[in-house]
Amino acid sequence: MLSISSISSLTALNGIGLDVIVLATAISICYFVFTNVKLYLTRRQFKKDNGCQSAQTKYPLKDPIFGTDLILSTIKNAKNARHLEGTAQRYEDHGTTFTSRLVNCPTVFTIEPENVKTMLATKFEDYRLSKIRVDAMRPVFGHGIFTTDGPIWKNSRALLRPIFDKESISDLNLAEVHFQHLLRRLPRDGSTVDLQQLFFNFTMDTATQFLFGHSVNTQFNSNNISGPVSDADFAEQYGLTQTEASHMVRLGPLNRLRKQFSHISITSPTWRLKKPRIKRRGTARKAKRDRTAFLKNSPTLLPIAKSSETNLLAGRDTTASLLSNLFFMLARYPDVFEKLRAEVMTLNGQLPSYDELRNLKYLRQCINESTRRLFDLFVRKLTPTALRIHPVAPANTREAVCDTVLPKGGGEDGESPLFVKSGTQVLYSVYSMHRRKDIFGEDVENFRPERLPSVQWWSENLFRSTIRTHGSLLCYCANVARISKIEPRDDEEWKEAYTLVVCSQNGTQVSLTPAA
Repeated sequence: MLSISSISSLTALNGIGLDVIVLATAISICYFVFTNVKLYLTRRQFKKDNGCQSAQTKYPLKDPIFGTDLILSTIKNAKNARHLEGTAQRYEDHGTTFTSRLVNCPTVFTIEPENVKTMLATKFEDYRLSKIRVDAMRPVFGHGIFTTDGPIWKNSRALLRPIFDKESISDLNLAEVHFQHLLRRLPRDGSTVDLQQLFFNFTMDTATQFLFGHSVNTQFNSNNISGPVSDADFAEQYGLTQTEASHMVRLGPLNRLRKQFSHISITSPTWRLKKPRIKRRGTARKAKRDRTAFLKNSPTLLPIAKSSETNLLAGRDTTASLLSNLFFMLARYPDVFEKLRAEVMTLNGQLPSYDELRNLKYLRQCINESTRRLFDLFVRKLTPTALRIHPVAPANTREAVCDTVLPKGGGEDGESPLFVKSGTQVLYSVYSMHRRKDIFGEDVENFRPERLPSVQWWSENLFRSTIRTHGSLLCYCANVARISKIEPRDDEEWKEAYTLVVCSQNGTQVSLTPAA
């Protein structure tokens, strides 16, 4: 049995232990209060120094804590193929910049060009790729150009640089071979054809040969087996992977609640296609600049697989969507098609050179007016030199890494600076920005290629890298001289099919009349 003195000692010790806990708790509370008061005072002075005002508009959430009503509304719009339209309507209702909350993140929505320019240029270091989107995309794209910032991004970009050098993109013979295959699949009797499906097959063939030295030849329904996976299986698995990746991006942090797709959990199907060819390509090619260098310059296999997935998305999906959206509009604007065809006729049926492509100004205007360049925005990270009516990548998100300021969105008129605290998600909609009548005129829904050169801020960088990033695409369009007439064969308005890129849900249903 314990003696009275032992019991007294234990009681004293318990008292001391309780005192320590109380003291530690008090210190923690004081520290929490002190740091938060200090942060509040620091931010108040920061706002004052930068002339920041409260947001002009706060989105009227029914759930102010998690913003579930906004999330559910977005999901509903996406299911009804009107995600972009619904987003544009929010800006119409609430202004060009407004604040909200998504799950546990403060959020700013903006379609102000000056705000976008600030994020992507003048205060680029204050932002990074959104962690929500990165976490969703990394299982597919790894640590590549779509999911990294800083030194890792620069290294990934350096690996891709040889692919887009002038020598590589000036060689249009590769594209011409596959374009001839495409021409053979176009009906010559004026019957209906879905150009969109043909374009996706066409760009899959050109992109795989351009990037990996081997085409999967989807235009032939090739089932050639060269390595662990057949061409047909690769094309199917790639499509499934991209579809699943789009679901992951759309769900963001909620993606953790759903079952993971088997093609995402393993290394990219792209790697299984090209693995047996890397050594052969490395020894057989003698050119000074090797566009497949990224296949050999990574010390491990997984980064190569992920980089290849990125390259194929940029080279196949964006180009196919761009072509599909462009020809959807050309079929509905015969005057534009005639003007474009007249310009292309100056080539006299010859494959254009690099310099001749640069001089096809109306062709570039048509591309700029119909859709947008993905590569410029994600890889070069320039001011959004976006193409207009049907953006291939219609939105993006940046995350503030420190307390910073956007030049517009504050005050009663929205013209004052807006404070953006660290961790805030800033979403900008290129699709909605392109429908601002105060920038592009009252006829924003009309396809008028001549409009962009008259938009001063837009045209400064608009054509800077069209040739470098889409030289072969311009070559594809330059073949419209082989078509004398194009007509729409459906009465449907353009409706979005939104995965990682955007194209027409109904395809591009047209009839073509070959030139004599």
